[in-house]
Amino acid sequence: MLPATFKLCAAISYQHLRNMTGLRRQAAVAISQELSKLTCRRTGPGTWINQVRRRSSLLSSRLEEKPFSEMEMCYIKQGEEALQKSLSILGDQDGWKTETVAGNGDKVLSKVLPDVGKVFRLEVVVDQPLDSVYSELVDNMEQMGDWNPNVKEVKILQKIGKDTVITHEKAAATPGNIVGPRDFVSVRCSKRRGSTCVLAGMATKHGAMPEQEGFIRAENGPTCMVLRPLAGSPSQTKLTWLLSIDLKGWLPKTIINQVLSQTQVDFANHLRDRLAHAGAGT
Repeated sequence: MLPATFKLCAAISYQHLRNMTGLRRQAAVAISQELSKLTCRRTGPGTWINQVRRRSSLLSSRLEEKPFSEMEMCYIKQGEEALQKSLSILGDQDGWKTETVAGNGDKVLSKVLPDVGKVFRLEVVVDQPLDSVYSELVDNMEQMGDWNPNVKEVKILQKIGKDTVITHEKAAATPGNIVGPRDFVSVRCSKRRGSTCVLAGMATKHGAMPEQEGFIRAENGPTCMVLRPLAGSPSQTKLTWLLSIDLKGWLPKTIINQVLSQTQVDFANHLRDRLAHAGAGT
């Protein structure tokens, strides 16, 4: 069945067939069925990851929307790829080593993957409901530079449908300028299914933002944040952040590892402060 499914997908890639709603729906249903079969055959990650996977079918979620250009579909596919790969990494519980544990319980773990390199995993609990955290990280992402000192600027370059955006991010210089100015161009995909939210991303290219003078173009991804209400306490949010970055340039690995793990810990504290002040102002 799977080869036939791929042939069907190939057919809808032709422009004169792409607008045939019935064919697209048939492809979406076929893909959904095959993915469901594959998911059932293997032991996978936790229920919250499988829930997102089952409901994040790219084509089925967009059948009623206007057709996208080939470039837009490419970006959408990249975002979906980042989401699925990130969830696969988080779903594998083996091999994680503790990098740091803060006094408030915030924890950073790491592991080395053959095809990705070293990745970091932040696990924290935020004393704010999921909607507030989601709104700050997704709806207000361009304001991140206002409250996170590690970020100089976030700019949305392009929005594609409901779930996908292309962003340009400038990182602030580290203390002592240990790591010089970096910037990133990323495709970001946000999925909200029931009580679970996943914000995924990876490096991409965009014509509106070539490499900038004075910045080294770094690459991130696959990376994602997973938000869930804390079990037994819906007014709190469990946040898991998978971070994978290639900073480029000539930097010792020990410095990179220290900077990235500290960046995650700092982010959690800055996010808490932001949400607390926003709540106090309402």
